[in-house]
Parts: sequence; C-alpha cells; structure tokens
Amino acid sequence: TNCLTMTWRLFKSLSEEQQRYEKQLIFEHPAFVKLCQQLLRDARRMTRGDLVFSLNAVVHLGVPQNTLLVQTLVRVCQEKLNQLDNRCISVLATTLSGMDKDKNVSALQAGLQLLVEQRISSIRDIFILQNLMKCLGKDAPVFLKKKLEMAVLREIDGLTFPNALRMFLALAAMNYCSLPILNACSKKIQENVQDAPFRQLILILEACHTLQYRNVKLFSALADYVNSTAYLWDKKQIILFLSACETLGFQPRELLDIFTEKVTEDPEFLNLKNLLIVLRVYSRLNYVPRVQKHLFFEILHSCLNKCLPQISNTELLKAVYSLGILGYLPHHALDVLLQKDSKDELTLSDDLKEQNSMMLHFVKTCMELDSPSFTKPAFVLTENLSSLVSLNLRKAQEALIELLGGKNMFRQNVQLPYKYHIDFEIRMDSDRKKVLPIAATDDHPDSRVHRLAFLFAPVSAFCLGTTHPQGKLAMKKRHLNKLGYHVVLIQNRKFQEMTNKDAVEFLKGKIYSEDPFSFPEATVQDNN
Repeated sequence: TNCLTMTWRLFKSLSEEQQRYEKQLIFEHPAFVKLCQQLLRDARRMTRGDLVFSLNAVVHLGVPQNTLLVQTLVRVCQEKLNQLDNRCISVLATTLSGMDKDKNVSALQAGLQLLVEQRISSIRDIFILQNLMKCLGKDAPVFLKKKLEMAVLREIDGLTFPNALRMFLALAAMNYCSLPILNACSKKIQENVQDAPFRQLILILEACHTLQYRNVKLFSALADYVNSTAYLWDKKQIILFLSACETLGFQPRELLDIFTEKVTEDPEFLNLKNLLIVLRVYSRLNYVPRVQKHLFFEILHSCLNKCLPQISNTELLKAVYSLGILGYLPHHALDVLLQKDSKDELTLSDDLKEQNSMMLHFVKTCMELDSPSFTKPAFVLTENLSSLVSLNLRKAQEALIELLGGKNMFRQNVQLPYKYHIDFEIRMDSDRKKVLPIAATDDHPDSRVHRLAFLFAPVSAFCLGTTHPQGKLAMKKRHLNKLGYHVVLIQNRKFQEMTNKDAVEFLKGKIYSEDPFSFPEATVQDNN
C-alpha cells in the first residue's frame, strides 16, 4: 500500500505529458505486475486503511476499472464497509467519485450512502463532508443533501480558504444550492483571492453556473484579481475566464478592455476556436471596447476571413450573427454566408433548425437596418397582437391607465416589422409635453410625433447586477431606434416589486423625462 500510494503521489505531481510517458513505464515494469498480483491475493487480509488507500492509488494510476484487481478491491470494500472509520470513508468517497458506474461501484455507493446517513452526526471534518458530497452526487436524496448541509453549517466557523474553494465544487457535484454555505465560502474567497490558483477561479465560476448562484461581489473580486495580475496570464487563460463570466452574464469591463489591448498587440493567437469564443463573449455581454474599437473589430473581421476555408456553416452563421449583434457587418463573410443560404447549405437537423433560422433572420435584419444607407421611415406598419396582456404585464397596464387616463392613450402587444415586438407604445407631441391618443395619431400621421416603446425585460436580459442590456436586447433597442422609437428598457422583476403608487411615479418619470430623447448606441456602425 505504501509503495502504491507513494507512486501515485509522485505520479500526480507530473505534467500531463510526463504522466502519459511514466504510466507506460509503470505498467510495463515487472515489479508493478508482481505488486498488483500480491495486492489481489492479500486484499481480504488487508487492514481497512490499506484497503481503501490501495484502491484509491490503483484507480488514480489508471488501472482499468474492469480488471479483476479493481473489481476485487471494490467488492472487498463492500464486505468491510461497516468497519471503515470516517477517514477511510472519505478516501473511499474520493475514489468512487472518479469511477464509472458499474454493478459493483453502484452497489458500493448505495452502501456508502446508507452508512453516511447513520454516521453523519458524528462527522466533524469539513474535508470529509466535502468528499462525501462529491461522491454521493446529484442523485443523493434531498433529505441526505439537507443533512450534509446542516453538518457543514455546524462546522462553518472553522472554514479555511482551501475548504471554501473545494466546497463550491462539492455543492456543484450534488447540484445543491445552499445559500448560507455559498455566501460563507464567497466571503472567505474574496478575502484570500490572491491565493487561488487560476484553474480554481474557472472552476468556481463554472460551479456558480451549475448552481445558478449569482454573487456580483464574488465575481467582481475574481475579475479584479485577474485584472491586477493580467501580466501573469497568457491570452488563452484570459479567454477561459471571460468565457466563464459570459455564461454567468457577468461583464468584467476592465478585463475586457485589457484583453482587447492584448488582441490588438498580438492578433496571431486568434485561431478559429478562440475567435468564436471572443465573438460570443463580446456579443452576449454587449461590449464594445472604449479604445481601439475599430482596430479590434477589423482584426476580428480579418481573422474570420482567414478562417473561412475551414469554418463550418453553423460556426460561420454564429460568427456573423455575433458581429451583427454588435452592429458590425463583415461584408466578405456575409457574402459567403448568403451564398450558402441561397444554395440551402444552411439547412440542418431539426434540433438546430429553429435556432439557425432565427440567427439568419437577424443577420438579414442587421444588413438592412444597420446599413449606412438606411433612413428612418416616416411610417412603420404595425399591428396589435391581442387586447390581452400577460400576467406579468398587468401591473404596468394598470399603472399606465391610471397615469394616462385610459386604454386609448397607449397600445399594447404591438407587432413591428422584422419580427420585433414591444409591450407598450405611447405617442407624444413634438414638445414632449403631452401624450396623444392613439386613434388621433393613427388618423393623422405626423413625423413630428414622438413614439415611445416600453420593453419590460427579465433580469436575465441584462448583464448581472446592472441595467446594461445583453446582446440580443441591445440589438433590438438599436433597431427600434432606427425605426424611430425611443426605447425605455425596464427590468420587470424590479418593477413588480414596486408599490402601485411607486410604479405610476416611475412610469411618469420615464414618459415626461426632461432629458431630450436620444439614441445613443455603443456600436461600430460608423466603421462600415
């Protein structure tokens, strides 16, 4: 056991390339074969500690799971399960969490689960609890997850920084979002973020995504740390971090600017894979660099052109769509895409057909509305979808009726060209002092009439913790501006939390704002 354990400790400290080479040498070594044979013979006579540490070592060294050796050790662990102390249970749990499910492993996991239920009140070590959480995983019954949560909370005052890092992964493995534990771990990580390995930062963000845990202070602390140490990391590492932020809808502005600078200084590292990630991150987070934006997008455009011979149809569509969201039209790539569309080469399986059709529609919409030659129409053809509004818009409807004096002063559920839809439309005179009845402006169209479009969007349509719209909503806002609307974006959840009186005052402020209507959009259209 000592020999196997020491071999494993030396082995895991090597790089991946070294591990592949050393693994071959180990497996071919005659002494290793004899050692495994002896382990097979003596398995049932071993102490409980030697047994679980031997299984842990052979599994992590890569001995195939379907071998007689591994299966024998698993079966003997089943037989001696009740003899294991808490430390042995922890080691066994760690081993099982890295093994594939088969008949013997599943039986051992089921036995381990029963044992944990009996002993959980006696386990005081957070490290052991974490290993058990990872082993039992998302399939553990809810009552056991709650027991494990309470056991961790009993010991939470002794939480160390390494334990805080591991706890995120343990909760993610169980797919169990315990806010008290996560908040305590987040606080500990923020205090010691400078001690976290880079890979651990990525794993924390991925765990937060799995658990649907949103903590702006934690994400900001991680991003600030990466900002301040950006010179230590290569561009691929920063891309990984930005990609993890993007899945959470979190926009690390300073880091995006730093990365923009790195791309403009050395664009050669942008292969197809990296390019697609960069386009996805910047477009979803609706981020246009504050400096060197034209150079940055020209570099992305040039890189996309170089990748055209090797890019798949779906990847090309996603790339052009991402640039379109940001208001940039990559002309050569667009031509290639439209040629493929005319030949029906973009037709895909049913599971992707709807998504790709949607992206292609908005690419064509961007081509028209974001073109420098497009002029604001004097009249926009619209239609009312229904006189009924959804339940989550009732409060807004009632507030508008109270504020404006009746339903005839606004429109609801308005369908516009280009498949755009607005929740409410209000029209005002040229001085923006008075709201006009809808019927009067329909009968006598006037280009001087101001049109307001109210969009009540979910919180998920904005970058986390801000009122900055994410890519698709920002594109819609830009295009409605082009059609002559002043767009008012409202986070619906916050609006629903207002009292009726506050809701009326809030909408009054939006409608009768003293600020002149403007259409500011951070895009790169002027570069086209």
